[in-house]
Amino acid sequence: MSQNKRIAILVGGGPAPGINSVIAAATIRATLEGVEVLGIEDGFEWIMQSNIDHVRPLNIKDVSHIHFRGGSFIGISRANPTKDPKLLENAVISLLRLNVAHLITIGGDDTAFSAMKLAEKADGRIKVVHVPKTIDNDLDLPAHIDTFGFQTARHIGVEIVKNLIVDSRTTSRWYFIISMGRKAGHLALGMGKSAGATLTLITEEFSKAGEPVKLNAVVDTLAGAIIKRLSYGRRHGVALIAEGLVMDIDPNDLAGLAEVERDAHGHIRIAEVNIGEILKSEVQKRLKQFNIKTTIVAKNIGYEMRCADPIPFDMEYTRDLGYCAAKHLIEGGDGVMVSIQGGHFVPIPFTDLIDPKTGRTRLRLVDIHSTSYAIARRYMIRLRRDDFADPHELAKFAATAGISLKEFRDQFGYLVELEPPALVFNPDKGSLSTRHIKEFARTEAEVAETEALDKPSSGKQKPQK
Repeated sequence: MSQNKRIAILVGGGPAPGINSVIAAATIRATLEGVEVLGIEDGFEWIMQSNIDHVRPLNIKDVSHIHFRGGSFIGISRANPTKDPKLLENAVISLLRLNVAHLITIGGDDTAFSAMKLAEKADGRIKVVHVPKTIDNDLDLPAHIDTFGFQTARHIGVEIVKNLIVDSRTTSRWYFIISMGRKAGHLALGMGKSAGATLTLITEEFSKAGEPVKLNAVVDTLAGAIIKRLSYGRRHGVALIAEGLVMDIDPNDLAGLAEVERDAHGHIRIAEVNIGEILKSEVQKRLKQFNIKTTIVAKNIGYEMRCADPIPFDMEYTRDLGYCAAKHLIEGGDGVMVSIQGGHFVPIPFTDLIDPKTGRTRLRLVDIHSTSYAIARRYMIRLRRDDFADPHELAKFAATAGISLKEFRDQFGYLVELEPPALVFNPDKGSLSTRHIKEFARTEAEVAETEALDKPSSGKQKPQK
């Protein structure tokens, strides 16, 4: 690489723990190779407007210890240069005016798409690599590879949820915790499963291809869980709810949704839709039909996690990613997303990230047919298919609601239609496997075990099988 050509680094999207580690590692690697590094401030915000004043030189002295801290040393924005071909051309020309021949972008799916389009527009004049960042963990990496920031966000989130679990038990109330996760439920599920929340609701479990999520299904799931808990004398609980649910709920079910502000990428500004308060109000109205009064508190978490100092996992992981991003560019690489798989650098071509149906970057959603998700469901306290197969259990729930067994079945039975199949032990391999079965069946022993697990025991909540 010619030494009069620079590497530039910019960050797009929302904050995530580990951004500074990528910036530092890439800067150190490039500087030691004799390459000058520029930090582009505030993502694409200024360069897509042909403004090249918002840049700063990056050197080893400035960045050597920023990997300890959260946030972004060079700022961040959701500015979208792909909205208009002119904006994209402005960004390319701005970088060329800055003598930039190589660009590292750090961000999620939208920033990855912008990076790919910028590379296309530059047509070889600027080489581009992307580093996957998002606490949502929804970029299309292999299933076992996390996006950076996810592990730290989950770690911080679990500490918050743990405290709220204790508070709910102490005060005999329910918490509806709305978790970040615009399109996928990885973060909500990761926190709920780790902390032992009463139940976790994610978009993936309610979505049907081409059909909006019905608000009443979400409300009945929460109300059903509260009734089930009450039938065992437990007035408290914690529900984790992925904020992305609001993206797929039928707009007709959410008053005023059409007027909600959208960001530069066309996404609803979820902060403008108070889904927690909406669910709280709707669930309380639903329970009122059964003369049940429950204290519910809606709590949003997410901003507390985005700029947290990274845990050691993310510090190490992101330093590897930053090193590889700079090294790959210096050695002539172009048009890839950086990944570390099994301890090895694996470049993923931009073309492999595109969903041919949408023309956008492909998303990784929670696999609701996986063993991991099936286990998560079995630890949740919520209405299940086996509850409706057991008249004794169903009678308790109906009595709590003050209605007949048939009425309870008629009102809540539809909730279990899409419940995942049972986990089946595979004796040949000695491990759990998910097997798709047409009909649910269980033995008398399983019935007895489930009943035993559901009953209060020494004040401790046990998992359901």
